[in-house]
Amino acid sequence: MQFEYFSVFERVLTLSGLAPLALVGCVGGASPELVASLPAPTYRVAAPVPPPPPPPPRVFAPTPLVTAIDAMVERFGGKVGVAVKSIDDDWMISKNGDVPMPQQSVSKLWVAMTALDLVDQGKLRLDEQLTITRADLTLFHQPIAGLLKNGSYTATAGELMRRAMTMSDNTANDRLLRRVGGPAAVNAFIKRKALGAIKFGPGERLLQSRTAGLNWKQDMAMGRAFQAARAKLPEGVRRAAFNNYVADPIDGAAAAAIANALARLKQGDLFSRASTSHLVTLMESSRTGAARLRARVPAGWRLGHKTGTGQDFSGRTAGFNDVGFLTAPNGRSYTIAVLIGDTSRPVRERQQLMQSVVESVVANHRG
Repeated sequence: MQFEYFSVFERVLTLSGLAPLALVGCVGGASPELVASLPAPTYRVAAPVPPPPPPPPRVFAPTPLVTAIDAMVERFGGKVGVAVKSIDDDWMISKNGDVPMPQQSVSKLWVAMTALDLVDQGKLRLDEQLTITRADLTLFHQPIAGLLKNGSYTATAGELMRRAMTMSDNTANDRLLRRVGGPAAVNAFIKRKALGAIKFGPGERLLQSRTAGLNWKQDMAMGRAFQAARAKLPEGVRRAAFNNYVADPIDGAAAAAIANALARLKQGDLFSRASTSHLVTLMESSRTGAARLRARVPAGWRLGHKTGTGQDFSGRTAGFNDVGFLTAPNGRSYTIAVLIGDTSRPVRERQQLMQSVVESVVANHRG
């Protein structure tokens, strides 16, 4: 406890410009009447500072869930990464979660995020009109190509984002990608937001042509021209290109980094409230991959997700993925990332792996 002594006599002397120490002898020799007339000294007691509250107890991941995920990945075989994060309790389970895997269309997430970041900065409007021509067409799944009349189609940035996120439309995504500044802008966004071990590739056309061992030509976007050109390649060329891609994917991302990024999205840590709500709603509106994570989501739970599927070669697929956030009826949420980078297991077994992760999360949910 601290005491501070203040003599009124000392204060008077100080205010009058006289040093109290110089008069100590005078005060000590003063008459009893003078001393008695001086007011009593005053004291001020410093209030004690309360100790900081103890940190809340750390919540650990349910042991049965950790064991289940470890076992299912070990049994599955191949190049697989799985991460599950509790948004509310801040624990994460990761099995090969730091290994970069081919993202394929999962990477459409980062294009949408880059666009919404520009919206928040006032540099893009979702109602901005963007025109698509035949020169913008890509390959594989691009339903927007059927809307080109007289060689062009005009859509808003918001429509392109919706098509990319809910239909996985490659051309819609690449046109939005060009508007936000291309792959360099997306990678810059990922770095600025510190999203971790996530890379964005060169766009759909170059990504798929390199995976196949082809040099892209725009006429490959029409009909099945790409598949025809790929079929003419020697098997050794295709195998080498495929192996190079799955070994070091140019669009590689780690499951743990994706799970963390999705948690930050759901928590509103990346965008304004309006942009956060917009992307979460889009992801919850997606109906792609009905036999993947979505197949085991129970009634009352909500899933927002993005799938990704690469090219096949000799029974292998260069990326077979599903990532998203799972929300329980009581509002508690988890993020899940299941990335199958390379495996010879049948498609049905890949889907069952994803379903098993959802089932285990739900079974170990703490209400």
